Amino acid sequence: MPTKAKETLPRAERVLRRPDFERAYDTGARINGRFMTVFVAGNGGTVTRLGIAATRKMGGAVERNRAKRLARELFRRHKLEAGLDVIIVPRREMVDAPFATLEADYLAALARRDRLSTRSRSPRPRPPRPGRGGASHL
Repeated sequence: MPTKAKETLPRAERVLRRPDFERAYDTGARINGRFMTVFVAGNGGTVTRLGIAATRKMGGAVERNRAKRLARELFRRHKLEAGLDVIIVPRREMVDAPFATLEADYLAALARRDRLSTRSRSPRPRPPRPGRGGASHL
């Protein structure tokens, strides 16, 4: 019986480090969709990478893992040009939506990104984080 080809996302195609996520949040194009928010930023590399930020606010482990599997499949089926980081932040509704609807939402977000990329974009200023820098507590 023939085995199915391994359909995993190689480590080189994953965003793993927090600074890479933050760089995408700060300098990348932010596209809001119905089921997810997508951030797209250049990474200066030769491969397109995927990062998924499914927080506990989204639901329990089962829901988060399902959303991550769906996001990986969307990324795998619709690869972008090399040298980009794609960060997907799923919403709760993503888990219950049909895959075809998710696919349409993801492709619409990428199409909006193409329209946004024609305009120049400067990094968003970050508000200061509490407890970082500033006056010391004496």
